[in-house]
Amino acid sequence: MALPPNISETEFASALNEFVSAVGSDWVFSSDEDVDLYRDSYSILWGEEDERVASAAVAPANVEEVQQIVRIANRYRIPLYPISTGRNLTYGGSSPTLSGSVIVDLKRMNRILEVDDKRNFALVEPGVSYFDLYNHITERGLKVMLDIPDPGWGSPVGNSLDHGLGYTSASFRDHFATHCGMEVVTPDGEIIRTGMGALPGSDSWQDYPYGAGPSVDGLFAQSNFGIVTKMGFSLMPLPEAYLSGRVSVPNYQDLIPLIEEVNYLEDSSLIGLPRYSSPLGGGFRGLPPALASLMENGWPSTEQIENFVRSQDLPAWSVNLQFYGPEETIRGSWEAAKRRFSSSIAGAVFEEGELLTLPIPPEDEANITGKTRFGIPSLEIFTMVGRNPRTAANPADGHADLFIIIPRTPQANWESARVFAETYRELGLNPTTSPFSTPSTLTPRTFARVAVVPTWRDPERNRNSREIFSRLIDRSAEHGWGSYRTAPAFQDQVISKYSYNDSSLLRFQEKLKDGIDPNGIISPGRYGIWPANMRNNRG
Repeated sequence: MALPPNISETEFASALNEFVSAVGSDWVFSSDEDVDLYRDSYSILWGEEDERVASAAVAPANVEEVQQIVRIANRYRIPLYPISTGRNLTYGGSSPTLSGSVIVDLKRMNRILEVDDKRNFALVEPGVSYFDLYNHITERGLKVMLDIPDPGWGSPVGNSLDHGLGYTSASFRDHFATHCGMEVVTPDGEIIRTGMGALPGSDSWQDYPYGAGPSVDGLFAQSNFGIVTKMGFSLMPLPEAYLSGRVSVPNYQDLIPLIEEVNYLEDSSLIGLPRYSSPLGGGFRGLPPALASLMENGWPSTEQIENFVRSQDLPAWSVNLQFYGPEETIRGSWEAAKRRFSSSIAGAVFEEGELLTLPIPPEDEANITGKTRFGIPSLEIFTMVGRNPRTAANPADGHADLFIIIPRTPQANWESARVFAETYRELGLNPTTSPFSTPSTLTPRTFARVAVVPTWRDPERNRNSREIFSRLIDRSAEHGWGSYRTAPAFQDQVISKYSYNDSSLLRFQEKLKDGIDPNGIISPGRYGIWPANMRNNRG
């Protein structure tokens, strides 16, 4: 068992007894077998001395029990690490930032408190999963649609607090941006409600996010300033229909007007999530032979790239567009999109895709691919990246995802692809990006350059993966690009890159931490915010 820092076995046993008094003996987990379930199954430190492991876990049933746990932890100065469902794979799972922390597992707090399809909001506890909320909505025939991450087994509360993302329109893909009101247990065991929830008798807690005075909601995202026990969300009214369409363009430089037009359409709320691709290949599974040959001597010149495009007799780029709304509206938006692309890109080709009436009937869901487009939670992402019969021989044991935020321009897309490719070559590895790599568009109003780095149960292979991951963070920061989210193993490094004015933002956050959590009990070290008595832990 990994003990909390500076706590003796006798003190820890006494604290566990108090946790039992607070929540019951069935809900305090301290055996090696139970605690092992809270390991990060995708850990890039698996089996090594620095692997983040818990000392125990405690599962409260309500906010009053959370308060008791926090007060006990303060008396013993035991670090706590709250999780919602603990399914945050590739970003640490249910393991803590600081080894020896006690996991506060909020899975029993799984009530759906309200869903209103006239005012289009939901209020839920952290143990509610996207599957739970989706089933609640469909069983009652409520006319709202969720925006779902991949996979759908996580918690809307946990996902939004870690700045998770989805797949529909820009107004709903940023899950924290759609939250409206939260209840929080602070590090001293007090309960606060934010926004209109602070006004007794208010019935607009999930309608208006601010209230009066400073808004503090953002302090509880990717932080260690409290434990969120309730959270509201604005929901999308259920669209009447869905339409998809594809635009393909012939030339490499056509990506410039293509992105400009797509940006216009998305920022005008005429389309949902756009998906760029290149028929010429590339992706996290590796480069096709012809493309690998083009890059065998390093990053090719523009002339070489243009000659390659002509030799392949394929479009250079495509983008899939999604439209939500009444059929006559989305057909009109598709026609307007085609008009704009035709006028700005010679040789643009259009292909209309699916036209579906929403919601998808339950009996038809199994036949739908890309379920996230329709707010349907699933685990189908694991057929792409998990260990399963469809993956290649000797698949990795997991992966660590690196999402680097870049400007929403073709120049940033090309430059980031080049930097990633050259970083892989520096390490003697085959590049995973090429001149035809396309960005992730999950983050509204930006692109993200993505690396899916394999993780293993083999320490040597994991050391190589850590070197790749760390080097990509460093190289990206040299170009002004930063990660928006990462696993505990890399949080100090990522935060160190946000260093404007001698890291004044982090120093401000540390002042807040010291003021509201003087004992440093809530998630010490999370996203680089260490309490004063642990700042020497920073990597």
